[in-house]
Amino acid sequence: MTLVDTRTPDPKNFVAGATGDWEIIVGMEVHAQVLSESKLFSGASTSFGGAPNDHVSLVDAAMPGMLPVINEECVRQAIRTGLGLKAEIRHRSVFDRKNYFYPDLPQGYQISQFKDPIVGEGIVSVAVGPDSKGEFETIEVGVERLHLEQDAGKSLHDQHATMSFVDLNRSGVALMEIVSKPDMRSADEAKAFLTKLRTILRYLGTCDGNMDEGSMRADVNVSVRRPGGAFGTRCEIKNVNSIRFVGQSIDSEARRQIAILEDGGTIDQETRLFDPVKGETRAMRSKEDAHDYRYFPDPDLLPLEFDQAYIDALLKELPELPDEKRNRLIADAGLSAYDASILVSEKAIADYFEKVAEGRDGKQAANWVINDLLGALNKDGKSIESSPVSAAQLGTILDLIREEVISGKIAKELFEIVWAEGGDPREVVEARGMRQVTDTGAIEAAVDEVIAANPDKVEQAKAKPSMAGWFVGQVMKATGGKASPGAVNALVKAKLGVE
Repeated sequence: MTLVDTRTPDPKNFVAGATGDWEIIVGMEVHAQVLSESKLFSGASTSFGGAPNDHVSLVDAAMPGMLPVINEECVRQAIRTGLGLKAEIRHRSVFDRKNYFYPDLPQGYQISQFKDPIVGEGIVSVAVGPDSKGEFETIEVGVERLHLEQDAGKSLHDQHATMSFVDLNRSGVALMEIVSKPDMRSADEAKAFLTKLRTILRYLGTCDGNMDEGSMRADVNVSVRRPGGAFGTRCEIKNVNSIRFVGQSIDSEARRQIAILEDGGTIDQETRLFDPVKGETRAMRSKEDAHDYRYFPDPDLLPLEFDQAYIDALLKELPELPDEKRNRLIADAGLSAYDASILVSEKAIADYFEKVAEGRDGKQAANWVINDLLGALNKDGKSIESSPVSAAQLGTILDLIREEVISGKIAKELFEIVWAEGGDPREVVEARGMRQVTDTGAIEAAVDEVIAANPDKVEQAKAKPSMAGWFVGQVMKATGGKASPGAVNALVKAKLGVE
């Protein structure tokens, strides 16, 4: 492809070298496993975690006479992904043979797409940040193409002292290779792009994005240049399997290239691997070009063709995507852009929030989900899917606050009890006597007692009305936090004669 520079150099992204500033240029090739029950060209299972070579058909093992048959669900998933990336959907695409030898590639070639991919150019809007002021910068990263291809197997080198083994369970699994344009200028931008891409795929239900299981991995292309100069020679960092490692590998590779160039050397185009233990990249092989693979159309597969009606039907089925959901939460629930961005960052979090917020105050629901729930999950190393407090339970806690059955302080205690022990929040409140005191007579008696015990503070409060807050705190303490804060506040001000 022809590289086009779409961005004006920004000094905040420059990397200082011994001889001046440098700019990092990053592009990505993301391999996302298609969510489907069977493989791209066979009926073998795609489930993760099977015994070695347990999910292998004769097609996957490349037995003589076996022919590939396209899995329509994988085609549908690729089109849906292209629509989610606001990309061009190609009505005609061709499968090619990409020829190379590797022990875990039984055919001796990979069925992929070269000149005619199923999806053309698209775009991903990415929020980078927040910065020191809590603000995000939005950048647009172009998508060059998305094509379908089959995965290879896996070589196992740690099973025997002198031999390697091959597991073909992944052989033939459908992959979407999503190729970005070189539009990113820092490790933070690259991490934000990959995070956003994974979020979109999860919302669409086309890839689970589980990088630790290998269902999503990134090849990261890195080069450096003087700010605003011509693109430099890029090196590809192969198969990076976490977003954190993507950022570390970019920083490490950029520093390596800058050191070579400042010493008067040149960068060799090559494929490298990232060692997360050492925090550095190392050479793997010289980088191949397209002609090295001797691409040609696969003679066993006809061109893939479909009409606009097929695409339109899939478009109608698309779910609400994160950007649209974020804008709706801001407009309808009155959330801040920051809170809405957190809530839509993962589909499971957004779904949880919307269940809690249904029929309730959106801002209050957002505060509880973001600060209390996500805070507790993060502290315990749990995901939203394994939350000990369900959306229904948290919603009930908010109802109890609205009904003035409990105060905000009691609600915090109730949340911790439900988190640790479970149960219906209403039943917990009744069983433990956690109802707040709303009897004005009892509250007034407590207020009178605090005022009588602190005559010096009373005089101070008359001169400085903000001192009333001290009395409110003392009354709440005296009542074990069960007095209605609103009633206490009103009675304290009335008794002190302050506004």
